[in-house]
Amino acid sequence: MRKILSLVLVAICAVILLRELIRGRFGNTVVGFLTGLFRLDYDDALYIYELIFRDNLNVIIAGAIIIAIILVFRYSIRWMTEYFDEISAGCDALLDEKTELISLSPEMGFLELKLNECKNILEKRERDARQAEERKNDLVVYLAHDIRTPLTSVIGYLDLMKEAPDLPVEQRGKYLSITLDKAYRLEQLINEFFEITRFNLHNIPLTKENIPLSFLLMQLSEEFYPILTPGGKSVHLNVPEDLILPGDPDKLARVFNNILKNAAAYSLPNTVIEIRAWKEAEQIHITFTNQGAQIPKEQLAMIFEKFYRLDSARSSEKGGAGLGLAIAREIVTAHHGTISAESDEQGTTFSMVLPAA
Repeated sequence: MRKILSLVLVAICAVILLRELIRGRFGNTVVGFLTGLFRLDYDDALYIYELIFRDNLNVIIAGAIIIAIILVFRYSIRWMTEYFDEISAGCDALLDEKTELISLSPEMGFLELKLNECKNILEKRERDARQAEERKNDLVVYLAHDIRTPLTSVIGYLDLMKEAPDLPVEQRGKYLSITLDKAYRLEQLINEFFEITRFNLHNIPLTKENIPLSFLLMQLSEEFYPILTPGGKSVHLNVPEDLILPGDPDKLARVFNNILKNAAAYSLPNTVIEIRAWKEAEQIHITFTNQGAQIPKEQLAMIFEKFYRLDSARSSEKGGAGLGLAIAREIVTAHHGTISAESDEQGTTFSMVLPAA
């Protein structure tokens, strides 16, 4: 806009200057030119000047004004076209992920500010949408991973009853009861798939109760009996019967299940998995210790990361998607607790610290 105003002022000044030139020195120059070139008398030269220029002064001025208007219009259209090209380039930069900051001319400063604001909003929405999609994908794998554990128990107990048809009625009833419980658990997990949009892996809903920790861990170890028995493995509990753990029983059962499953997979044959729990001050400590190959220190800090698995020798036959321990950490964190792991030549210990109240 400032360029157009400047051009208009220049045109006005040019018209005024032209008028003055025609009235003053310009007339003397024309008369001198005619008398010198054509040998005319002064009066004749003055008459010709007045006839051509003086008497047509308004027409000449009008022509100059028209020419000035045409020039102003032409250059204003040119500048407007440049502005439209600049706006188009700014819109292209708005959609270009590689462009971090949109830059326009000073005259378009207000539009530059708006485009950069829009770009920041669009980038934030894109990040939010990408994170929401990642969380949904994590949740699908989360539930699929958890379905495998009760399904393994169901298959294991059914195989035991199939291979030992002469089992005592009491023992067979116990196995059937556990199998039915795990089948119900499978149904519950499948139902969670239908409510997937209401579940957020990073915002785990908790239904807290006072959990008899000894009973929960005893029940869990019994469920792993068909998995541990073929390798001569067993579970030893060292948990006070009166120890109460406040928390979500289903979610914490997932934590203990995932850790015990990891211990069962990587412990040596004919060894004992030790589970200990005790209360210290206002915290409850729980440890799972298994005898097996040492986890390298550089990998120990990564085992709680999602989709992280150890070397192929440890994961080719036993490892899953690398979510079990990541899920455990998410749930423990939601309970305002911590989880860690230590490993040496004797074996590996997973430790949890949870609030006692």
